[in-house]
Amino acid sequence: VQLQASGGGLVQAGGSLRLSCAASGGTFRGYDVGWFRQGPGKEREFTAAIRWSARTTHYADSVKGRFTISRDNAKNTVYLQMNNLESDDTAVYYCVATSRMILSSLPTPSSWFYWGQGTQVTVSS
Repeated sequence: VQLQASGGGLVQAGGSLRLSCAASGGTFRGYDVGWFRQGPGKEREFTAAIRWSARTTHYADSVKGRFTISRDNAKNTVYLQMNNLESDDTAVYYCVATSRMILSSLPTPSSWFYWGQGTQVTVSS
């Protein structure tokens, strides 16, 4: 499965963006999908994840209440709606996927098997 992230860009603080992650060469069927981000001079960090069933979502504390992850399995696409953006949200956002992720392993980058190429989000203050 290949992942293609899109939707990044430049936005003012308080604004919104919606990132998309599309699967090609396969489907998202049976996969948990998530987003990591890496800001300038920072380590890669877990942002959000959604189970294959879409019944369960997980978020980093830093984005709870502002970001929403969702998926459309028929379109093989996962979305990350980002509202009330802050300068600290500036980062390259990576789409990730794996099958049946263990909850405790969600924040660990090496636990995710598939990675997309990343899309840049820049929030100006």
